[in-house]
Amino acid sequence: MDFLRQAFVFLAAAVVAVPFAKRFGLGAVLGYLAAGVAVGPHGLGLGGDPEAVLHVAEFGVVLLLFLVGLELDPARFAALRRDVLLLGGLQMLATAALLGGGAVAIGIPWRAALVAGFGLSLSSTALVVQLLSERRELGTGHGRASFGILLFQDLAVIPLLAIMPLLAPGRGGARAGPPAWRLAVTALLVVLAVALASRFVVRPLLDFVARQHDPELFTATALLLVVATALGVSLAGLSSALGAFLAGALLAGSMYRHELEADIAPFKGLLLGLFFVAVGMSADLGLIASRPLAVLGLVAALVLGKSLVAFAIGRAFLGPGDPAASLAVLLAQGGEFAFVLFKLAAAGGVMDREAADLLVVAVSLSMAATPAVFALHTRFVRPRLAAARAARDYDVAPEGDPPVIVAGFGRMGQVVGRVLRAKRIPFTAIDASAEHIDFIQRFGNKVFYGDVTRVELLRAARAEHASLFVLAIDDVEASIRAAELVRASFPRLRILARARNRQHAYRLRKAGVTEIVRETFAASLEMTEAALRALGEDAAEARRAVDRFRAHDEAMLEQAWEHADDQEKLIELARRGRAELERLFEEDAADRRTA
Repeated sequence: MDFLRQAFVFLAAAVVAVPFAKRFGLGAVLGYLAAGVAVGPHGLGLGGDPEAVLHVAEFGVVLLLFLVGLELDPARFAALRRDVLLLGGLQMLATAALLGGGAVAIGIPWRAALVAGFGLSLSSTALVVQLLSERRELGTGHGRASFGILLFQDLAVIPLLAIMPLLAPGRGGARAGPPAWRLAVTALLVVLAVALASRFVVRPLLDFVARQHDPELFTATALLLVVATALGVSLAGLSSALGAFLAGALLAGSMYRHELEADIAPFKGLLLGLFFVAVGMSADLGLIASRPLAVLGLVAALVLGKSLVAFAIGRAFLGPGDPAASLAVLLAQGGEFAFVLFKLAAAGGVMDREAADLLVVAVSLSMAATPAVFALHTRFVRPRLAAARAARDYDVAPEGDPPVIVAGFGRMGQVVGRVLRAKRIPFTAIDASAEHIDFIQRFGNKVFYGDVTRVELLRAARAEHASLFVLAIDDVEASIRAAELVRASFPRLRILARARNRQHAYRLRKAGVTEIVRETFAASLEMTEAALRALGEDAAEARRAVDRFRAHDEAMLEQAWEHADDQEKLIELARRGRAELERLFEEDAADRRTA
């Protein structure tokens, strides 16, 4: 009955607080934290023991790291290696030196200062990933950098936990616990064991369960996989979160990756919500009331110090403007693993218990403040930074006179650019999103910033000397304006345009563009051919039917674009087109029967 009462309290608090927080653009995380403060021992006192709740809810962090591992396939890790190793290492060492050095300067013993510096250098993976996911910013420049730095921090927790016994007062040398070489060998053996189990046990098990066609059984197996790996690694003296991460990373290339992610995600969401509720419950409001200046000063030092380090790294590696500022805001808080480090430090005598409690409160407050600060940054600061960055006219400065201009370097433009580069055909790529350029330039692509609807930019790109203008802009209105501008200002420049749909193709045709590629048309025809072959038609007949349809549809497009604004005429043409297409296929069938 007590369990049901607590479940009711947590769910009711979350249902009230989370929508309220999201309504004001503060995000779900702040809602969970506020719910925890409200029902915790320093609020209404309805939630029970925060330590017990936090102990259960930490499994949400384990599930989160399993999903993080699933996302980390080898190709993605290769792309993120700079963010993980370089940015992550710089952020952690610089922040630990700054905050730990400050602690030593005010008279804190070096052991406690060392733990405080590294503990406070950690940020909240759960909170930051949740914030970025809610706003769909994980793929942005600051999202990727944040993810890489957080991943480095999660991996760095393992050696931090391992050296904690070595720092205990009066425990030096061999008496401080297992020697370092034994810890290193243990870690290597654990990684090897998880890798072997993933290859020879987990994948065959998933194959067997998948053949049972029982979704509930597969979900149970996925949870069992995470729990078993986390438990096995923790029994070896390492972090259970590391075990879950390793299991996810080793299954990232598996055919079951997306199914595992879909099955684990709901449990992760619920338990992470409970985790944030427990963090809110753990906030010692009494300590805040008794030592307000110390708490506020510590929070300010933590947030300011971490922000400065993250901003410097962001400016150096992501460029000025919003990416660096967003990185600074996202990484300014403490992290959930700091709670573990500080509690172990207090239990081992490395740190005074009152100091550990003070650090826990500071970390909790910094976590609570981050969603609100990031929401304010997104709403008020980011637009100004974007406007300031976009204020520069353009930065096109092509070498020589490239024969091709690729306008829009997104999904289709990048494919064109890769082939042109492989064929050693020079081209100038232009995109209007400065943030997108920051992202794709990290993969070795040379792209210039600019708005191709401005004639002066096209002249700067030497459009008068180009022979082909590839119009691959995603925005329909900008695409039409660019087509009209190029046709009017550079009438001899050949235009090859991307159309998002049939209506876009009609408008491009009206603008004078005759070579149009509908972005999903070719893929749809390829799928149609595969469908016909799956139904028993031979390859030649399937190809002939698709070619017949392609020619008919392109003829209909050419016939209909002049009537794009006349819906009744378009309906009439579509009806006549269907009848004509059926007649053509019937004639083909009759010819085959008489052949």
